[in-house]
Amino acid sequence: MKLLKALGLTLAFFFCSSHSMAAETGFLDREIEHAGDTYHYQVYLPRNYSASGQWPVILFLHGAGERGNDGLKQTQVGLGRAIRLNPERWPAITVFPQVPADGRWQGDVAAMAMAALDATIEEFSTDASRVYLTGLSLGGNGSWYLGYHHADRFAAVLAVCGFVQLDGRVEAFVSGTSDPYGSVANSLRNTPVWVVHGDADVVVPVDESRKMVSALQSVGAQVHYTELPGVNHNSWDAAYGDLDIVSWLFEQRSD
Repeated sequence: MKLLKALGLTLAFFFCSSHSMAAETGFLDREIEHAGDTYHYQVYLPRNYSASGQWPVILFLHGAGERGNDGLKQTQVGLGRAIRLNPERWPAITVFPQVPADGRWQGDVAAMAMAALDATIEEFSTDASRVYLTGLSLGGNGSWYLGYHHADRFAAVLAVCGFVQLDGRVEAFVSGTSDPYGSVANSLRNTPVWVVHGDADVVVPVDESRKMVSALQSVGAQVHYTELPGVNHNSWDAAYGDLDIVSWLFEQRSD
């Protein structure tokens, strides 16, 4: 009897432990050390995630309003919200790093985002040919930045209401050139890109996306452009809710 009870407890512990391990999906807390600082970020795992499969990976860069060090706000706007509303549309591991207050997706912060991506790829079972980059507003600028520096890492880029220069200020990653849009486009000429922007955007002028699309077209890049009539700065709900865009993204594969 004692043996059966002990065996029962052992089995119960085994099944509970197995269940707990299998249940670790959804939005998971993670942190990373980079350049002497600690950054909190989130990793989303689909409910049916299994280590036996190979999963696409999305790196999402949030906008200015989600900056901070709580490690949470960046999942509440844009892609994180779209995943919560329709998780079945997003069968991918998704990485949500966070920019500190008043920071940008450049320099050490951009390097941290790539380190979080690499840590996620190392921790989970991923498909190296389907790693995607997307961002909105400030994160759209970050998408151009990381696309410029790391085009070979991504199978596709989805840039939402992003910019290369704002208020006439050329961003540091393309300084020293008379054609910053052309420089970014040249780096991304072999990477499929989809750009989304509202034509009534009063925060980031739609001309920023128009210039980037024109530059991408001029180098023969694979670029799609969706301009949303009458839409102000929030073009991300439409972008991440567009089934054609979602389907296109998951169809892209790198060599």
